[in-house]
Amino acid sequence: VQTCALPIFENLVTGWGAPPLGPEVLDRAKALKLIAQSAGSVKRLLTDPSLFARGIAVTTAADANAVPVAEFTLAAVLLANKQVFRFRELYRQDRSRRWTDALAASPIGNFGRTVGIVGASRIGRLVVERLRNFDLDVLIHDPFLGPDDPVLATARQADLTELLSRSDVVSLHAPLLDDTRGIIGAQELAKMADGATLINTARGALVDQNALIAELATGRLSAVLDVTFPEVPDTASPLYDLPNVFLTPHAAGAMGLEQGRLGNLVVGEVARHCANTPLRHALTAEVYARSA
Repeated sequence: VQTCALPIFENLVTGWGAPPLGPEVLDRAKALKLIAQSAGSVKRLLTDPSLFARGIAVTTAADANAVPVAEFTLAAVLLANKQVFRFRELYRQDRSRRWTDALAASPIGNFGRTVGIVGASRIGRLVVERLRNFDLDVLIHDPFLGPDDPVLATARQADLTELLSRSDVVSLHAPLLDDTRGIIGAQELAKMADGATLINTARGALVDQNALIAELATGRLSAVLDVTFPEVPDTASPLYDLPNVFLTPHAAGAMGLEQGRLGNLVVGEVARHCANTPLRHALTAEVYARSA
C-alpha cells in the first residue's frame, strides 16, 4: 500500500501480514471505498478508527475464520470430556492398559457434562450451536448478553464464578480488550472444579500465564491451549512438557484448504460492493470497538 498507485485504489483486499492502515496511509488513499480483510482480526491492520467517518466500508472474513475455530473447539470439548488426552499419556507410559482400564471405569464421557463458554462472540456462538447436538449442559457468560439473545435458547446465562465452578470444560471466546486482559487469573482458576479442562482458542493474554502454569503443574486441571502469552512460549516453558497440556501453535483458525472459505467470502463481498449491493459481513464502528 506504500506505492504511488495508492491514491487510485477503490477496493483494497488485505490479509494476515498486511502493513497497518494508519491515518498517514488513509490520507493518501483518496479514492478508497472498501477494505476487504481476508482474515479475522482487524485491530493490527486498521489502527485508525476514523476510517469509518471517512466513508470507507470495511468487511472481514471473520465469519469464515470462525468456522474452523468452532470445529476445533468442539473436537477439544468432546475429547477433553472423554479424557482422550489423558488416555494417550497413560497408554504411552503403561502399555499393559492397566492404567487406561482404570480410567475407563471412572465417570468420564460427554453424557450430562457441563460446558462453559466465556464470550458470546461469533466463535462462541458457533460453538454453542454445535454443542446443541450433544447431551451437554451449556453455560455462557458475556456482560453484553441481553435477556432475549437467541444464544440463550441453547445456553444458560451465568456469571463467571458460577460458570467456572460448575463446568467440566471452560472454553474462552472473548476478544482481547483492556477489560478482558487477564480475566482468568489465579482466583478464577482456583474456582474451577478438580479435573476440569480449560480451552483457549481466543487470545493468550486473556489468561494469567504464570498462574495457569502454576495451577497446571499441580495436575488438578488440564488445558487445551492453541494460544498463549507470549504467542510463542519460551523454549523452556513447562507448557511444552506437562502431560495435562495439549499445546498447538495457533492452528485452530483457517489453515490449508480452510483458507479457501475466507477467499470465497472476500470475493463475494468485493463483487457485492462493485455492484452497489449491501455487504453481508460489514464491520461497523461499534463492532470494531469490541473486536480483537
